[in-house]
Amino acid sequence: MNRPAALLFVTLAAAALSSGAGGCASIAIATAPAKKAVHDESPAAREAEAAFWTALHGGHYEDIGAVLEKMQAAYLAHPEDARTAARLGFLHIWRLGESARMDAVPATITDDMGLARRYFDEAVKLAPDDPRFRGFLAGMELGEGSIHHDEKLTRAGFFRMNDAVSAWPEFNLFTRGYVMSRLPWDTERFRDAVNDQWENLDVCADAKVDRATADFSPYLPLETKSGWKRACWDSWVAPHNFEGFFLNMGDMIVKSGDPKTARSVYAQAKLAKGFATWSYKDVLERRIGQADENVALFRAPPKRATQEPMEKERRIMFETPFACTGCHQE
Repeated sequence: MNRPAALLFVTLAAAALSSGAGGCASIAIATAPAKKAVHDESPAAREAEAAFWTALHGGHYEDIGAVLEKMQAAYLAHPEDARTAARLGFLHIWRLGESARMDAVPATITDDMGLARRYFDEAVKLAPDDPRFRGFLAGMELGEGSIHHDEKLTRAGFFRMNDAVSAWPEFNLFTRGYVMSRLPWDTERFRDAVNDQWENLDVCADAKVDRATADFSPYLPLETKSGWKRACWDSWVAPHNFEGFFLNMGDMIVKSGDPKTARSVYAQAKLAKGFATWSYKDVLERRIGQADENVALFRAPPKRATQEPMEKERRIMFETPFACTGCHQE
């Protein structure tokens, strides 16, 4: 044993002796090897991945349970794959996020938030440089902190989200604003969330987008499928990301009390090349016509248990049956 190693051993041993079993436990935990990321390309993983995208792109909420079974089996076989962990996290938050689809929402649905946080935490450990996973984990921490009235967890999520925004603003400004869109309209955090959407447009356009019209037409030539800016546009992963962004942003501005500007924001979704095939284009048209009436509806607490389908639609996007599929459904 070389001298530095010997000194370290003596120091650790002394610490263990001085603190008893607790010291031994601390040393054992501190010196445990980190989990190493391994990309899983097994047939089971590929089958689970295909089932995930088929369900999400098809808007098949009813298939979440079956897809979870496949994905969980793939994860248990290879728990070192960040992608599989993240898919599990997304499936759980999709089930919770679009629970307005259910006739009766069980109280236990909130357990999906904890499971989503657990799997996004794994994804972040395995792929710490991926700002998407960090943003999703932060959102789960904020959500679970709210459920359990855990201020420490809420604050951890808040600061993790800020770091995620700094790492990839084109992606995580939307994420931060979206999870905050459920907050009361007259709070500072909600106003900040609306500002996040405007700032998101600015970083995508590399310019100051007009705050009165939100006219994004001058920036359409910037569309790209690669690099950080790809998060600003429709993609294979989110076929109607552009449309869904403006639907949500319009909802948030309606909730803030400015239906006139919101109508201009909603209209930007029609600039998307795939707007004609978007499953929620009719929702957008109704939003434009109902903007004034929706101010009060978007500010009111949700009443999912008693709402009819059209009533469920007239909630801010985060609380609707298309909270995830508004961007991801083909």
